[in-house]
Amino acid sequence: MLFTYNLSKQPPRAEEPSWAAGPRLVYNGISVAIGDFSGWFHRSLSAGQATGTSFRGRMSQKRLKEAFISNLNGTSLLEISVGLSLPPLCLLCRGLLLILYYLHYGKPLSSRKYSLLLDFLVLVSPLLFSCTVLSPVLFFLPAILAASCAGIFSKIYSQRKHETKVPFRQIVRDFQKTYLDPEYIPAITVFRVYVNVLTSISILAVDFPQYPRRYAKAETYGTGVMDLGVGAFIFGNALVCPEVRQKSDVAQPKFSNLARQLFSVWPLILLGVGRLLSVKSVDYHEHTSEYGVHWNFFFTLAFVRLAASLLLAIFPKNKSWIVAINLAVLYELTLNSTSLKTFILHGSDGRGTRVGFLNANREGLLSLFGYLAIYMASVQVGLWLLRCQSSVRGWMAAGRSSLQTLLLLFAFLRLSQAYAGPVSRRMANLSFCLWVLAHSLTFFICFVATDLMLVFTKLLVKGSSVPCCWDVVEAPAASGKQEREPVPAGKAGSPAHICLISAINKNQLLFFLLANVMTGAVNILIDTIHSEAAFTLGILHLYMFFNCLIMYILHAKNIVVKFW
Repeated sequence: MLFTYNLSKQPPRAEEPSWAAGPRLVYNGISVAIGDFSGWFHRSLSAGQATGTSFRGRMSQKRLKEAFISNLNGTSLLEISVGLSLPPLCLLCRGLLLILYYLHYGKPLSSRKYSLLLDFLVLVSPLLFSCTVLSPVLFFLPAILAASCAGIFSKIYSQRKHETKVPFRQIVRDFQKTYLDPEYIPAITVFRVYVNVLTSISILAVDFPQYPRRYAKAETYGTGVMDLGVGAFIFGNALVCPEVRQKSDVAQPKFSNLARQLFSVWPLILLGVGRLLSVKSVDYHEHTSEYGVHWNFFFTLAFVRLAASLLLAIFPKNKSWIVAINLAVLYELTLNSTSLKTFILHGSDGRGTRVGFLNANREGLLSLFGYLAIYMASVQVGLWLLRCQSSVRGWMAAGRSSLQTLLLLFAFLRLSQAYAGPVSRRMANLSFCLWVLAHSLTFFICFVATDLMLVFTKLLVKGSSVPCCWDVVEAPAASGKQEREPVPAGKAGSPAHICLISAINKNQLLFFLLANVMTGAVNILIDTIHSEAAFTLGILHLYMFFNCLIMYILHAKNIVVKFW
């Protein structure tokens, strides 16, 4: 046989890096690590052309695409952290440009066409470049964006100084005393939208060779960018769950939130069934070891939300972090002290059988425990946000305490990886839970810091405004705490500021559904893994722009596609 697929673990060769250990492809007697599949593909294609044979004829397009996204090992925590700094910097750059525009023209940017263009070019396009052609220089991108933001801020401050002579220290003191809108925490909205945007980019970009294989989902152990996206989706959903939004002074039946979740998750189950049927009917390529044969992320999200509502109806919601720790630790102990880990990785027969529903979907079903632990811990984060004061000083203090929490999470992650096992999205083990919580909280804190910087800049230019950013309010009267559910900026029925973030936020599930449908269409119509860089960038930009345009039009017409 000219082409074989060897699942056995093999050590790396002397000339190969350490990540080359693992499953390998053997082609014409040449063994190549899957972790370097992209480079191997081009080498083997050239070899095939030299002998007058075509590689495409030796392997079906489906099997080729499945191999292209399988048996990968992820990237480093540092590279993921660097990548996560880009969206907050893009958001800061967009806000500063809008303030500078107001300073120049004395009015906000009112053109919806130019607003959409600005948002897409500054908020989305840099992310498309960073995960494709600019990925080799990723570590330089945050510095370039930060320098651009610093230059814009310097221009704003220098032009503003001609109008007033207030000392900089006085401005800082006034800023610390500023009160913010207590009913809207924009960082929650921006976090959830950007997780959706990054996920939508990745699910299509991963099928192109310009998307680094290390960013894709790791096969068994490892930290890929797409692995984090799955957990961040759970984190973002928990921040706005009914238990978090429920006012503490309003008495409700114990299982009312569970009943509400039963009604609200059925679209997810319906979408999960729809995805299952569509994938099987068109023989679409799929990564079986990700969730299993029939399971998918829609089912995971639906069942996690239901199980969490049941647990929160039984246990006090302000103790959800205790429930999360118990779930994660007990699940990890079970993995390491029983044959459960072997079952997840190799099936009941030890040879990867998929016979029977449990064997067929063992990754999706058993990883629910880990995702549930992430959800419960994230509920505690959401409740903590409600207790944050509505002043700038209060949020700065909250930021300092959250940094201490981050240090603890990363320390526990280091210990868990050393003594319990490396990060595994496939099993959703303890290390995976800690990693997702640490990086999701880091991502969220970066957005809070970005909002505070924009508030400071808006104080320099009176009358300026930035959509999806905190509004400055008068000092609140002594009264009870208000509900702080993230809502789109602007008045109901007629948005004051139409921006891409609020547009996507208004129809997040539709945005994700459209992204999945268009990803499937592109893969069916285009031979993605043989695409050149220019073609890849064109397709990805058209794909994201079309999806964003649909959301923008719906938001402009104040349409929410929600039928449950």
